Amino acid sequence: MNNTLFSNLNVNDQHTASSLSQCVNASHNNTAYTHTLTIIGQAVTPYIVKGVLNKLTDVFNASSLSFHHLHQCLGDDVIEIRGVVNHADLENVKPLLGDVSSAFNVDIGLQLSRPSLSKPGLLVMDMDSTVIEIECIDEIAKLAGVGEQVAEVTAKAMRGEIAFNDSLIHRVACLEGVPVSHLDKIRDSIPIMPGIQRLLSELKKSNWKLAIASGGFTYFADHLKQRLGLDFAISNILAVEGEKLTGKVEGEIVNADVKARTVKTLAEKWDIPLSQTVAMGDGANDLVMMAQSALGVACHGKPLVNEKADVAIRIGSLHSLLYFLDK
Repeated sequence: MNNTLFSNLNVNDQHTASSLSQCVNASHNNTAYTHTLTIIGQAVTPYIVKGVLNKLTDVFNASSLSFHHLHQCLGDDVIEIRGVVNHADLENVKPLLGDVSSAFNVDIGLQLSRPSLSKPGLLVMDMDSTVIEIECIDEIAKLAGVGEQVAEVTAKAMRGEIAFNDSLIHRVACLEGVPVSHLDKIRDSIPIMPGIQRLLSELKKSNWKLAIASGGFTYFADHLKQRLGLDFAISNILAVEGEKLTGKVEGEIVNADVKARTVKTLAEKWDIPLSQTVAMGDGANDLVMMAQSALGVACHGKPLVNEKADVAIRIGSLHSLLYFLDK
């Protein structure tokens, strides 16, 4: 059916965003389907939707098009396409989705099932380069004059090239003697990721629980918990002595396994079914908690994370996560 969805449109209409309503229905038909393909973008045209489907024609056969229930409500065009996946293993399809996303500058996701926005759920988020636009440890290191040295180790850890615990211990050791006042400067100017406030406000309307599970530091995670009105935050504790960092971490290191455990623990604490859990992050140490959750979302992630996550936000803001949820 992929090639016949837009057969009634002339060439000019195919490149006009307003013509999309001539092809996309207000609701889906009753045709059986296995997966939902979501396309998210600005001024999406029939040509773009057709182009996406053509590039996926070997793996996905569309049967029904409808607008997502949040279409244009938050400033984006969002199209849901139901159909049948011809490949049993979605892992083989994900690299192709990345190529299609780049070709048309849209976010796309192909899902077998989706948590529901209208039911209470749990969102657990990474902090650095997810909730905020920076890696806090790199910013501390810059003020300490060891920025390049620490940033190189951070990048390797986020790509999964070295063990997170080892990388954190090594990087924090470089911060010995840094005044706590340096952390104040970073906290006061911390850049919050676009779309986070809209994402959180929409989830709160449906009584979702919101949490940070971060390999970063409590100094920033606890601040964001208060500032954003989150329900929970867990992160690493920087040891301090005489108003200066000692270069050590106190207590258990919050690594990939601890993040995944946090998803399970919080879901049990708040009586939320795992089918209503979402984990979002950008680095390799977020993949385990993504696998623990019903929906794992890569947020402007590293290539490995984009391919391993259930869906990836490559183009849009953080609130695009809402479009990968069912009504």
